[in-house]
Amino acid sequence: MSDSFAGFQASFVASLFDQHATSKWTAQAAFAVYRNTVMSGCVDALQANFPSVARLVGADWFRAAAATFVRAQAPRDGRLLMYGETFADFIDCFEPAHDLPYLAGVARLDRLWIEAHTAADAMAVDSAWLASLLPQQLGALRLRPHPAARWRLFDDLPIYSIWTSNRLGTETHDEIVWRGEGALLTRPIDAVEWQALDFSGAAFLDACAQGCLLAEAAGAALDIQPDVDIAALLSRLLSAGALICPTSNQERPL
Repeated sequence: MSDSFAGFQASFVASLFDQHATSKWTAQAAFAVYRNTVMSGCVDALQANFPSVARLVGADWFRAAAATFVRAQAPRDGRLLMYGETFADFIDCFEPAHDLPYLAGVARLDRLWIEAHTAADAMAVDSAWLASLLPQQLGALRLRPHPAARWRLFDDLPIYSIWTSNRLGTETHDEIVWRGEGALLTRPIDAVEWQALDFSGAAFLDACAQGCLLAEAAGAALDIQPDVDIAALLSRLLSAGALICPTSNQERPL
């Protein structure tokens, strides 16, 4: 790419997203129409990418906030499904959202949904094969999180409960308990699925992601919750399709 063409692109993009920019582009009457069309498309993309946030705050509030974000951070990827990687961080610092301490967490789970949806495919662990292993073989095994598995803990807020209700667009009459929660999102086949995740489960997955042996991952979970049922925890993760088989360069134990 020539310097002159790169300069042309930079000037054009700056004129699109900076309301106060003045250039040969902004002097053209039709440019304002094009700028508004681009801005509207970016805001539409954010509203589609963060539906739980939009439902919580309403369309007008969301679109005003999204427009502020777009002017600060234009898309860098032609796939608008991927737009908004830092939107949750933006909400954290967005003054009008300060009275909504859960909003950034909800945005983070909307983003994890996109990451799970677009992640690579992989074969989940065969639970029947796993059940056939001897205890010492099982403990020496290294399992990895599925490429589409995403999990996050929220220490003080019921983000998962708030997000689930708004993601599904359903009203809940159950009182939300104001305490920390975790969430696990997976895509074992085609559709993204989600479930609550306790802190010991997150510790187990963190250890698997670090390449620990299964026995070490179990130990990490027990460190968080000494009375956790490891067999039940592993069964839940297998049912969710959150774990994949050993890598191809690791022999399965016989």
